[in-house]
Amino acid sequence: MPELKTAVRTNEGTDISPLMNTYNRWPISIVKGKGSYVWDDEGTKYLDFTSGIAVCNLGHAPEEVKKEVSVQLDKLWHCSNLYKIPIQEKLAKVLTENSFADRVFFCNSGAEANEAAIKLARKYAHEVKKAEKVEIVTFEQSFHGRTMASLSATGQPKLHEGFEPLVEGFHYLPYNDLDSLKEIDFLSPCAVMLELVQGEGGVVPADKEWVKQLAAICKENNILIMVDEVQTGIGRTGTLFAYEQYEIQPDVITLAKGLGSGFPIGAVLAKEEAAKVFGPGSHGSTFGGNPIASSAGYATVSHILNENILFTARSISAQLTESLNGLKEKYPVIEEVRGKGLLLGLLIPGKAADIITAARKEKVLILPAGQDVVRILPPLTATKEEIETFITILDSVFEKLYTVS
Repeated sequence: MPELKTAVRTNEGTDISPLMNTYNRWPISIVKGKGSYVWDDEGTKYLDFTSGIAVCNLGHAPEEVKKEVSVQLDKLWHCSNLYKIPIQEKLAKVLTENSFADRVFFCNSGAEANEAAIKLARKYAHEVKKAEKVEIVTFEQSFHGRTMASLSATGQPKLHEGFEPLVEGFHYLPYNDLDSLKEIDFLSPCAVMLELVQGEGGVVPADKEWVKQLAAICKENNILIMVDEVQTGIGRTGTLFAYEQYEIQPDVITLAKGLGSGFPIGAVLAKEEAAKVFGPGSHGSTFGGNPIASSAGYATVSHILNENILFTARSISAQLTESLNGLKEKYPVIEEVRGKGLLLGLLIPGKAADIITAARKEKVLILPAGQDVVRILPPLTATKEEIETFITILDSVFEKLYTVS
């Protein structure tokens, strides 16, 4: 039998990465993190106020989560959802006991959670409402994920380019616009999906009265109201879930990011009336809610609730917001400070990238939210001293860039 030969190609000795070029990566390589700080491969220390894009809500490598995951690592890593997974049940229980929800479905990411919510809404329309129309209303400048359905739900045409045709059945309305809500009666959708703070859309909070009117319309017309809490959930806005601040009770919310402290996990939480349409075989996930991810999720949520982390988050949010407003008064280039809790943004039209780059040179990491907004996402566990350090450095960045001598 002839010897089989495999062609081997190598990029050794070149600067070409074998990774697909899907990210504009910053010129640093992060190799370690602890608390509010990360270190690169040269040993340089950075104050990380990105939190892994709202993932590391307890800071990097929190001991409480490490301990729980370490115990699970010695027991079982994976067994599939063909069997009961006790730690998954524990996580589902703590989530339902502290929310409106009766049931939980676990997956691996925010996009998957939103994809599952979209499927749930359509199945609900067919099986419960007996409706032929299965349209879902979302909002302009929203962001719901990168899968085909969650991308189609996203109200940003620039993100749709090159991926057409999109999944049909989505209608985008203006965000925070009371008049646009009249269209919902005409459209008669099966569900409405929204973010209560549009993160990727510019750190724009929803107006409370607008949300309450939207929820009232949905309740009156038996339309599911689904809140995308992928970025706002797990304490990021100062309450465990952002919807708690809006005096509404959703039918469905989606979670990911901060749920697992960096371990990949997503979730759909739903009332029984909606959840019941997901029977055996209707949806699934090989890895969703596996023992490792569930142990990280359980430790994260339990620690936030048991150690009064939400109070700490609200306290440092007040300190940070006040200090950022102080910078706004000092530097007119900052047009607005906006957001909720520890999901905050500075509106600096056309200059966000300059601020982010300059801050990184001063060993502080922050994020864009479009071209005009700097997004600031400290851990919920950041200290008063770390907030003061951040403001001092940010002040110096603005002074160097925008003070005329």
